Amino acid sequence: MACGSRARALLVEVEGSAPFAAGAAMLVGADGSVEGSITAGCVESAVVQEAERVLAGAPPQLLTYGVSDELAGTAGLMCGGTVHVFVHALDARSAAALDAAEAAVRDGRPAVVATVLDGPCAGSVVALAGGEPTGDGAVAGGGDAAGEGTSIGDALVGSLGASTGLARAVARDAAGMLEQGASRIRRYGDDGATLGAEIRVHLRSFATAPTMLLFGAVDFSAALAPLARQLGYAVTISDPRARFAAAPRFSRHAEVHVGWPDEAFAGRPLGPRDAVLVFSHDPRLDVPALRGALATDAGYIGALGSRRTTVEREERLRAAGVGDAQLARIHAPAGLDIGGGTPEETAVSILAEAIAVRSGRAGGPLRRAAGHIRPRG
Repeated sequence: MACGSRARALLVEVEGSAPFAAGAAMLVGADGSVEGSITAGCVESAVVQEAERVLAGAPPQLLTYGVSDELAGTAGLMCGGTVHVFVHALDARSAAALDAAEAAVRDGRPAVVATVLDGPCAGSVVALAGGEPTGDGAVAGGGDAAGEGTSIGDALVGSLGASTGLARAVARDAAGMLEQGASRIRRYGDDGATLGAEIRVHLRSFATAPTMLLFGAVDFSAALAPLARQLGYAVTISDPRARFAAAPRFSRHAEVHVGWPDEAFAGRPLGPRDAVLVFSHDPRLDVPALRGALATDAGYIGALGSRRTTVEREERLRAAGVGDAQLARIHAPAGLDIGGGTPEETAVSILAEAIAVRSGRAGGPLRRAAGHIRPRG
């Protein structure tokens, strides 16, 4: 589709409940095509009409839809929330910025997309992919931070208009968000001053995929790997037994590492978004794998096995110098109590617990829980 023939609808803010978090987007083509979704159907029809107006020459629009809105009868949110949607046409530079962000995410690199919501440059878009800020507010690699360029070094793609100060301020904030996977609105002055309030810029970051490291080339790893990939994890299955690890059922959905646990952890820093699971049922693997996991900042560490196996494994870990505080980080037996019996059901149970831990939830039935169903922010 040619540049200038598409409009973009961006969900910039959510109040109350909504199907998707801020940052969801939809593209509307002049040929009538629609790609993506911002509210799973609640307001899409109304937004498409606004997008068609923008494509016909209307200025960018920041729209609000909700149950208290005049449009509640035709486009209100069935789930009771209020959403703020920014609709704008994509020019060549904005389209290039979105393409650069998409390419970065495809390559496993973090990216941030910044969209100006106010002022004469409303609708301008830039994307930052992997750049590091320098002391003067530009992005490493040189280049001019003025909005008229298409790149700063090779990291910032697009244009924010003629304001050098705004471009530099947004580049700094975008670089700080690269690994967060968050969406937020920042306010700036006309000259880019962070204490100003004249210009709002929506920042949407796409973090690199979290890592899931599975120890043991067994049925449970084969069942869990494809589900974990669908959840966005980059999955690695590690086992020193080359004959077992070589089976295609493992390599179809995961990177396969043949070696011992210390080799699997080498050069692989793990953080709060990452997970380690031990399925090996062999003390020669279980103990070094769990000790290696505890030496990282992995947010979820799980181990499979019966209650008796769990007790015996804890005794071995204590004998190896692991204290009670570290043992408390291990979810064993791993998984939520859903009565799963097959490897596939066990995989669902374990992934559900990993999600619950990451979200700070207890993992019980929603009908017995209070508060928001989806994470906020």
